[in-house]
Amino acid sequence: MQKNQVIIIGGGAIGSAIAYFLAAHPRFKGKITVIERDPSYAQASSALSASSIRQQFSTPVNIAMSQFGIRFLRELPQHLAVDGETPDLALTENGYLYLATAAGERILRDNHTIQKQHGVDVALLEPAALQARFPWLDTADLALASLGLSGEGWFDGYGLLMAFRRKARSLGVQYVAAQASSLVRRGNKVSAVRLDDGSELACDWAVNAAGAWARPLLADTGFDLPVYGRKRCVFVFSSPAQTPGCPLVIDPSGLWFRAEGAYWICGLPPPQDGNDLPLEVDYELFDLAWPVLAQRVPGFEAIRMQRAWAGYYEYNSFDQNAILGPHPLLSNLLLANGFSGHGLQQSPAVGRGLAEWIADGAYTSLDLSPLSAQRLLDKRPLLEKNII
Repeated sequence: MQKNQVIIIGGGAIGSAIAYFLAAHPRFKGKITVIERDPSYAQASSALSASSIRQQFSTPVNIAMSQFGIRFLRELPQHLAVDGETPDLALTENGYLYLATAAGERILRDNHTIQKQHGVDVALLEPAALQARFPWLDTADLALASLGLSGEGWFDGYGLLMAFRRKARSLGVQYVAAQASSLVRRGNKVSAVRLDDGSELACDWAVNAAGAWARPLLADTGFDLPVYGRKRCVFVFSSPAQTPGCPLVIDPSGLWFRAEGAYWICGLPPPQDGNDLPLEVDYELFDLAWPVLAQRVPGFEAIRMQRAWAGYYEYNSFDQNAILGPHPLLSNLLLANGFSGHGLQQSPAVGRGLAEWIADGAYTSLDLSPLSAQRLLDKRPLLEKNII
């Protein structure tokens, strides 16, 4: 049981999940410090996400991570209760519904084969069956749909972040409000994390979980992390329409929407990249979304936007999948970056996996090595077909 000083840069859902799982690991003995640049989480992706979870991926490792994630969310009181208080994330398992025209049918069928091979509870629906199940949908241009029957839905993402953070602190994890500016190197290891005030925190392990701000920290490490902040806008709207049993619907256009209490929320993929963009809502996107919504759900011809917000995806421009595990050149620097919108749902699996790497020297529960940085050096992308 080696005593370690572990510095985690980033106290969002990923960083706090790593802190929790490591502090709870029976074979870890040491001190864990989390550096968080914004304790209010005003710009944190974890706080500004649509907070959903799905198993309808096209890569086995993503499927397995979300399968653990949904189990963890269902069993949350066993893991994250503090002083008898149990977090309630309002987990709603209404599923994901992917819609495809004839152009996308083949991909949906190929994904379905992979998903069934890995135990995903999912069904393909022909247009007639889709119309019967969701009569409020316009299916005229559709060839096929894929519906998650269980293990998919949405939850309170900010609540999960706070639950991880609160539990980690109850286990002795220290949170420091500061900006990490660079890494101090000694040979092929990181010896300390330098803060913006010039002070340094010595470490045996460092973890980069800085989200959309992760790339600059690696500027002098010999590895260019292809992770950028990509702004995403979420719009809340009301309508007299009725959409009973509404899942999270992904239209062939790329627009998504789902129910949210008495309202609905929706979003469209934006064209911009770069985390120098201000987190301001692009209201013109809602003007683009409305005709797509009205075409897909005729009842949405009458809608009114209620409010909106913007947040960052930490977008991996190489293959839109997480980059996990050891830095290629610095053996005690671990990466947890580039989730491209999957971070909240994958945070339990990432937290457990990186805690195992530090405490045991290997992934012992789920092999996350397909997501290692080595694939970038080998120019071998792990392409995920189901990106939202």
